[in-house]
Amino acid sequence: MRVFTYYLIKSLYISNVSFSLRYVNIEMQNLKAYPEYKDRVEYIEDRQNKTAVLRLHNVTENDESEYCCRYIIEKDKERWIDQPGIQLKVSALQVKAPQLVLEKERVNLTCETTCSLTDAFIWYKNGQALKIHSETLQLQSERSDSGRYSCAVRGHEHLPSPAVSITLMYPPKSVSVSVSPSGEIVEGDSVTLSCSSDSNPPALNFSWFKENQSPAVGSGQSFIISSFNSSHSGRYYCEAHNQYGSQRSASVSVSVKAVYTLFYDNILCILHILLIFIVLKAKQVVEKEK
Repeated sequence: MRVFTYYLIKSLYISNVSFSLRYVNIEMQNLKAYPEYKDRVEYIEDRQNKTAVLRLHNVTENDESEYCCRYIIEKDKERWIDQPGIQLKVSALQVKAPQLVLEKERVNLTCETTCSLTDAFIWYKNGQALKIHSETLQLQSERSDSGRYSCAVRGHEHLPSPAVSITLMYPPKSVSVSVSPSGEIVEGDSVTLSCSSDSNPPALNFSWFKENQSPAVGSGQSFIISSFNSSHSGRYYCEAHNQYGSQRSASVSVSVKAVYTLFYDNILCILHILLIFIVLKAKQVVEKEK
C-alpha cells in the first residue's frame, strides 16, 4: 500500500492550482497537519504513471512556498522525499494609481500583475462594475470620480484586487459670507462674519477685506467686530486658501442702524398706538350718545 503525504517547507497561498511532484529520501510532516491547509488540500495519486498531485484550493499570497512530496512503501517502511520541491509563486492583482489626484488632471489607473493574463479586465468603483474592460482605466478627474477602485480578470471576478482610494484635491470653490445677527444691526452690537467654502483639503487660511480699503482687516474663518459702529459700515468679503489655490467671496453689505432712526421709529410706533386708542375711545363715546 502506498501512502502519499505532502509537507510544507515555507508558507504562502493561491486560488486553484495542481501540480505533480517527484520522490526523494527524507522525513517530513504531512501538509494536512497544518490547520490553515486542512480543508484546502487534495491529494491525487496516479499509480499507473507513478505520480502524485497536490491540489490546493482558495490560494492567496500566504501559500507562496516550496512544496515537496513524501512517498512511503508501507511494507518495508521505505520513504522518499522530493527535494528540492516545487516553488509556488503567487501573483496577485493590484491597482497602480497616483496617491494625489488634482481636479481636471487626466489620470490612468492600471491593473497590474506579474502573470501573463487575458486582456479582458473588469473595473469596479465602490464595488460596482464599470463598463471598462481594458487594463487601464482613464479618469478625467471630476469630483464625482472620487471613490474606491479595484480590478479583476474576466472569468475570475471572485478574485478582485485590493481596492485603492482615489480622492480628488481641488482649490476652494463656492466661497460665501454669512452675517450674524442677520437682521438690523444696532450701534454697539457684536457682529460676526463667517466664511465658508468647498475645497479638498479644507481651507485653513482665510483673509477678510473691506472694499476700498487695504490691507486685509482680519484673518480666520470668522471675523468678529465686538462693538459695531458707523465707521465699521461697508461691504466685506473673504478669501479662502488651501495649497491648490484660493477664491474670494461676493461682497456683503453690513451697516449700523443709526440711533436717531431708532428714536423716530419708536415715536412713530407710540403715535400709532395712541391713534388706535383715540379711535376706539371715540367709537365708545358715539355709541353712548346714541
